[in-house]
Amino acid sequence: MTAITDTLRLALVQLNPTLGDLAGNAEKLRAARATAAGQGADLLITSELFISGYPPEDLVLKPAFVRACRRHVEDLAKETADGGPAVLIGAPWMIDDKLHNVVCLLDGGEVQAVRAKVDLPNYGPFDEKRVFTPGPLPGPIDFRGLRIGVPICEDTWNDEVCECLAETGAEILLVPNGSPYWADKIEERIQVMVARVVESGLPLVYVNQVGGQDELIFDGASFALEADRTLSIQMPQFQEDIATFTWKREGDTWKCVDGTRLPAPGLAEAQWRACVMGLRDYVMKNGFPGVILGLSGGIDSAICAAMAVDALGADKVRCVMLPYHYTASESLEDAAACAKALGVAYDVVPIEPAVSGFEAVLKPLFDGLASNVAEENVQARTRGVILMAISNKFGPMLVTTGNKSEMSVGYATLYGDMNGGFNPIKDIYKTEVFKLAAWRNTHRPADALGPEGEVIPERIITKPPSAELRPDQTDQDSLPPYDVLDDILECLVEREMSVSQIEERGHDAALINRIQNLLYVAEYKRRQAPPGVKVTSRNFGRDRRYPITNRFRDKR
Repeated sequence: MTAITDTLRLALVQLNPTLGDLAGNAEKLRAARATAAGQGADLLITSELFISGYPPEDLVLKPAFVRACRRHVEDLAKETADGGPAVLIGAPWMIDDKLHNVVCLLDGGEVQAVRAKVDLPNYGPFDEKRVFTPGPLPGPIDFRGLRIGVPICEDTWNDEVCECLAETGAEILLVPNGSPYWADKIEERIQVMVARVVESGLPLVYVNQVGGQDELIFDGASFALEADRTLSIQMPQFQEDIATFTWKREGDTWKCVDGTRLPAPGLAEAQWRACVMGLRDYVMKNGFPGVILGLSGGIDSAICAAMAVDALGADKVRCVMLPYHYTASESLEDAAACAKALGVAYDVVPIEPAVSGFEAVLKPLFDGLASNVAEENVQARTRGVILMAISNKFGPMLVTTGNKSEMSVGYATLYGDMNGGFNPIKDIYKTEVFKLAAWRNTHRPADALGPEGEVIPERIITKPPSAELRPDQTDQDSLPPYDVLDDILECLVEREMSVSQIEERGHDAALINRIQNLLYVAEYKRRQAPPGVKVTSRNFGRDRRYPITNRFRDKR
């Protein structure tokens, strides 16, 4: 092992671990170490809790799981006796009968050092205080003569840990992270890390996980800041990467002399790729052979079909049109055109015989009563039953296609169009759905498996949205225009603004109150909805945990 005097070759390893696949994650690490060795690395750093996958939630309360994680880390440590790169790897770890979130330095055939996370997040999607014990304020790790500080993720979002490391002699901060994506998150991370660099006077290397884990998306985008706050490294977003960079001692600090900075994608591309990555990893990591979805001729199902093809390839996507009396001829044409453009398997299964059967069964109870939402929901639930039957018969996971606007106000049918295993647009408002559809028709991300060109027929984007559950129905029969609705919802959901504050934006108070009431009373539906990709700062589920039984209403 060569002492680190004036040069450090540091490999940043942003990979996509699978939670609980300890052997698979260990093999990923071995392959990454071999790559880093070929690049001449002295040390490689992985993301937070890499061996287990992140976030492990209550899985770490199972002692057998924690013991297995340790065994894999110790096996990896033995392999560093070959004189190759040392490894900084995260794992759940027992210390004095307390469970910690730690980083281990593996070098010379041993676990040379362990540092525990101090600041355990307990907000939004994080519940680390539930399962881990906070560690003591850490000192630096001596790595071949170089004193490295290893604050773990949240430890850098406040100043105490980095300040302690600087005061105790750290020369550089190496930060393993499990930082989920949402819009504008890259800029937020960099600004927070700049504050740590300014306070500590130390260069900082930030390595983030990549990939989907249930609803969370980890976007990679690892980076490094010099002691003078210069951004010297920016790695790609939404893809795995292993890159080794050279750091040189210059006076009292270390500088990266060969860093590269890749531009981050624009918002539309980032949102699209996040949804595609989330769907792909949910399907692949859970072992589904593919997906099925109902293709109605509307924009929500069309965009989900396009995302599914980009994620999995056309051969793993099956679409089904389920027409009824109120299905317009344009919807039949548009669904067929969308399926053709995407190159997917496409079936048409009329639902009239099944709906008539339900109506006959219910006639003794409903006779003499006017038709209402009950009959409309029979249509939606018939479609849900048929799609689930096909899913059960052939094995593909059913994708559900409701957007955030609908999920907010409860415009979805339990056990009908809410059926499914995963929803790629669950956290995308309707206005954003239109923008993303138009964007995908003119752009194809490099990692997309779908075709170039128009994949969502233009008429699907431009025609008025409709559930087609009664004659001449449109969404705006009972909802305000989506630009108005979505602005009110964003104020209520993401910003927790009062009715008075929202009214000051130019919205009608009576409408705000109505939307607020719809939002609250639909909570019971959202509790029964499938998981879906998180792309905003506050999604339904992990971030916004409202009671179902709730009589509070904000009044102007």
